[in-house]
Amino acid sequence: MAAFSELLIEQGATFSSTVNVEDSAGASINLHGYSAASQMRKSYYATSNTAFLATITGNANGEITLSMTSANTSALTPGRYVYDLLITAPDTTKTRVVEGIVIVSPGVTQ
Repeated sequence: MAAFSELLIEQGATFSSTVNVEDSAGASINLHGYSAASQMRKSYYATSNTAFLATITGNANGEITLSMTSANTSALTPGRYVYDLLITAPDTTKTRVVEGIVIVSPGVTQ
């Protein structure tokens, strides 16, 4: 079962958040050979999406960083979104490791 986490993205600011992937016993999963992908959408049924850059930043300790540039966050419409993070194992098995809500807060300075 995927963990639930809420993210806050400030419109116009660089965004970064780290996820640590663990097994059911709480031990870090070695992500060597894995890939990661993450998207946010206005609703679960929306056809358009905005992708996070999902980078495995620590193979041995199961660390994945989700990020967006300030140019990407500037293009977001403020509001509530849903997102998830999938990892793909070397054998192509896909696992959703985290899901949740994204709140995009509006920016003032441009």
